[in-house]
Amino acid sequence: MNSFNIQEILNYLPHRYPFLLVDKVVDYVPGEWLEAIKNVTMNEPYFQGHFPERPVMPGVLILEAMAQATGLLAFKTRGEEPPENFLYLFVSVDRARFKRQVIPGDQLSMRVELLRVKRDMWKFSAQARVDGELAAEAELMCAGREVKS
Repeated sequence: MNSFNIQEILNYLPHRYPFLLVDKVVDYVPGEWLEAIKNVTMNEPYFQGHFPERPVMPGVLILEAMAQATGLLAFKTRGEEPPENFLYLFVSVDRARFKRQVIPGDQLSMRVELLRVKRDMWKFSAQARVDGELAAEAELMCAGREVKS
C-alpha cells in the first residue's frame, strides 16, 4: 500500500490553507490511479456563506479537490517532486455530475484514474464519494507548465 500524509502532500502541491483540499493519500499506483481523502469540517471558511443555515460544500471545490488529487498522481507518475516554478494547472472539466450534497462531518473519498498523457497534458477520470455513495464525478484535464516568477 502506497500512502502518504499531509507533510508529503505539502511537498507536491503549492496549495495552502484555506485552499488545500486533500488531507491524505490512502493508496496509489503510479501511472494508474490514486485514492485520497478530504475531511470536511464546519471550520471550512466557505461555509460562512455557502450556506450559513444549511452548509453545503460548493461543487466547484469538490472538483478542485479532485483536481488536486490528479496533480498528486501526475507527480507520482513522473517519479519526482515538482521542479521549482512548475505547476499543474487545471485546464478543463467534462461530464461533471453532482449526485449528493457534501456537508460538514463528511469524509470525501476521491479516486482519480489516469486516462492518458500527451506532451504534459494529463486527462483523468475522477469520482468523489461519501460513505460509498457517489457525490460527484467528472473528467478532468491538467497541464504541466513552468511559470514565471
